[in-house]
Amino acid sequence: MPKFAANLTMLFTEVPFLERFKAAREAGFKAVEFLFPYDYQIKEIQGLLRENDLQVVLFNLPAGNWAGGERGIAADPRRVEEFRAGVREAVTWARALKVPRLNCLAGKALPDCTWEEQWRTLVDNVRYAADALAAEGLKLMVESINHFDIPGFLLNTTGQVLELIREVDRPNVYLQYDIYHAQREEGNLTVTLREHLASIGHIQIADNPGRHQPGTGEINYPFLLGEIDKVGYDGYVSLEYVPQPDTRQSLAWIAVYGYNLG
Repeated sequence: MPKFAANLTMLFTEVPFLERFKAAREAGFKAVEFLFPYDYQIKEIQGLLRENDLQVVLFNLPAGNWAGGERGIAADPRRVEEFRAGVREAVTWARALKVPRLNCLAGKALPDCTWEEQWRTLVDNVRYAADALAAEGLKLMVESINHFDIPGFLLNTTGQVLELIREVDRPNVYLQYDIYHAQREEGNLTVTLREHLASIGHIQIADNPGRHQPGTGEINYPFLLGEIDKVGYDGYVSLEYVPQPDTRQSLAWIAVYGYNLG
């Protein structure tokens, strides 16, 4: 049975972020993820995890000015030291929170830099991050994001991420397979799970269109979740969706599909 984690950036937004840990535990979750922890103090997040008996399974490396529209700086040749300082900060957080994997967002294409220059910077930075994480026994994820949601994002397809992983050539670098983004960009979900399981280090789910919970759109989640089990994926499946009409009601699909959070 899939192990489900709650994305606290998108779920339980009925309450402030620091209250979402308790809300997730009360809903039955044992694992959570979120985009970024850096606006908070390590000790306060540690306390919330301890109080609610929760494990953090993933968060992102710093990704530039998120509020200003940036979606990663890993491919920007002018900001290499900023990226690498962010890696070091993320490793400090991961060590303190006992988080086993971190995600790297490539960012948007830069109009004043060539594709080749951005790709080379991305490869070098991902290698740097992979080596820094490997020293702590951690895994590094890289994900593709569809071009409809974030126009200009550098990595839109699963194939691009797999090519990057091959070129980086580090054993602790994996594909973060976001099924929503993959469906919007390219489909081919089942084949990807079957053919590239060894490269998948984390899975996130939402339905399409709308990015709401499973059962609200076109993706056959009863089949797909069964396939995730069938191929032998043993990691977490994170719920990274916009809940409708609210978070607690949006979780009904779990029992309907024959699963639980235990």
